Amino acid sequence: MGNSIIVKPSPFTPCATLKFAELAASVLPRGLVQALNGDSEIGRLITIHPGIDKISYTGSIPTGKKVAENAAKTLKRVTLELGGNDASVVCPDVDVKAVAAKVAAGSFFHSGQMCVATKRVYVHESVFQEFRDTFVEAVKNIKIEPSDAQSPLFSPIQNGVKYKVVKDLIADCKENNYTLLCGGNADDEQPGLFITPVVVDRPPDDSRIVKLEQFGPIIPLMTWSTEDEVIARVNRTCTGLGACVWSNDVGTADRIARKIEVGTVWINSAEAPNPYGYCSGWKQSGIGGEWGNQGLLSYSHTQIIQLCK
Repeated sequence: MGNSIIVKPSPFTPCATLKFAELAASVLPRGLVQALNGDSEIGRLITIHPGIDKISYTGSIPTGKKVAENAAKTLKRVTLELGGNDASVVCPDVDVKAVAAKVAAGSFFHSGQMCVATKRVYVHESVFQEFRDTFVEAVKNIKIEPSDAQSPLFSPIQNGVKYKVVKDLIADCKENNYTLLCGGNADDEQPGLFITPVVVDRPPDDSRIVKLEQFGPIIPLMTWSTEDEVIARVNRTCTGLGACVWSNDVGTADRIARKIEVGTVWINSAEAPNPYGYCSGWKQSGIGGEWGNQGLLSYSHTQIIQLCK
């Protein structure tokens, strides 16, 4: 397609992106891929520049709205992959111990700092107690090692601002007397920006920990009794990025998945995006999408040539 690209990394996490651009520049034609480092002002100037045809942004919903507003001034094409509050729905027929461990791993990979990481867990009431106990055991076994040998499964919070957001959520849970099944105590304090994983037992649906995208190592566990009820609760959010459904009956899982208002649903798997599949968000989780044929075509213009004879 021949599109040249300017990559603007986050000012909080620039190194990996800049290294990628360096490696790409060593094998691609000169100027085809360039990196432009800087703060949010650099990003703003990119979005309003008349010589740029498209913006693809991954990040927060508030910033995504600013990107869309600026891009509208020159009617730039935009792809926005924004925040999500992904739910995992656990049905009563699962292998509880196996699924609990997998949901825990999906929730706390990179300390929950993934757009599509599970942020809420809904477990059928008939298996909740066993699931909760196994889930908490798995979370307590997560090793926190603030050194170069640290496993990528669990990492520090990426910056001080996000660290404060997670700590405020933990404080809010305590102030409202929610039950913390692990983490959140003074003796759980870690050096630097590490936070010991926190599991919250059945907070109300209108609590901050359920309504907000925490983007950190704190997860609420809730119960459900009927499919219609849990689907309504899962969909009661302004975002719609992804979700997981866990069931031994594929028909049941498929029926629930098709009623969840998100771009991607994983059945019997934690969130693991596949580059062959279109990845997009519904509601305020974004506009357009990436990957797959549809994502690739979003970087091109459609032109129809009609030859009349």
